[in-house]
Amino acid sequence: MNFLAHLYLSFEDEQITIGNFIADSIRGNKYKHLPEKIQKGIILHRAIDTYTDKHPIVRQSTKRLHENYSHYSGVIVDIFYDHFLAKNWSEYANTPLPHFVDNFYDLLENNYDILPIGVKRMMPYMIADNWILNYANMDGISRVLNGMNRRTQNKSKMNYAILDLEEHYTDFEKEFTYFFEELIAFSKQKYLSL
Repeated sequence: MNFLAHLYLSFEDEQITIGNFIADSIRGNKYKHLPEKIQKGIILHRAIDTYTDKHPIVRQSTKRLHENYSHYSGVIVDIFYDHFLAKNWSEYANTPLPHFVDNFYDLLENNYDILPIGVKRMMPYMIADNWILNYANMDGISRVLNGMNRRTQNKSKMNYAILDLEEHYTDFEKEFTYFFEELIAFSKQKYLSL
C-alpha cells in the first residue's frame, strides 16, 4: 500500500503513524534506536506490505498491469489503491480527509528531528504539492505516476498507467474495496498484537 493507506492503518496512534510512514526509509533492523512505538509502526508497515503483496486480489490487479509495467506493477497498484481510499475516504473515516492530512503534516513537522534524511528531503515537496490529498483526483494520481516515472529515469513508463486506470477503473475499484476490508481486519489484529 502507498502513503495514505499506511497512515489510515495506524489507527490514529501518532507514534505508530510515524513508524508506519518512515518504514520504507529504514533498512533491515536499523530502527532499534527509535522509540518503541515507532519501532512497532515500522513492524506494522512491513506486515501490511507482506500481506498486501501476497493477497490474491492484489495479484489480480497487478496482473492486469504486468505486461506493460513488469515489476513496477505492484507500485502502480499501491498508488491506484490510495486513490480509491482517498476518493471514498468518508466511507472509512469520520475525520474529513483534508483535516486528516493536515494533522499528519503537523505530526511530521513536530517529529522532524527523528525522521530519516530521505523523508526530510521529500517532506517539503509532499506538503507543498499536497500529494496525499491529491490522491483523490485523477490529476493528482497522474502527477504521482509522472513523478515515479522520472525517478526511474523514464524506464518504468509508469506515467502511462493513468490510461490503464481510466480503462479498468471499475475493476480496480472493486478489487480495492474487497481487499481493503480484509486488510483493515488484518492490520487491526497486527496492531493490537504489537
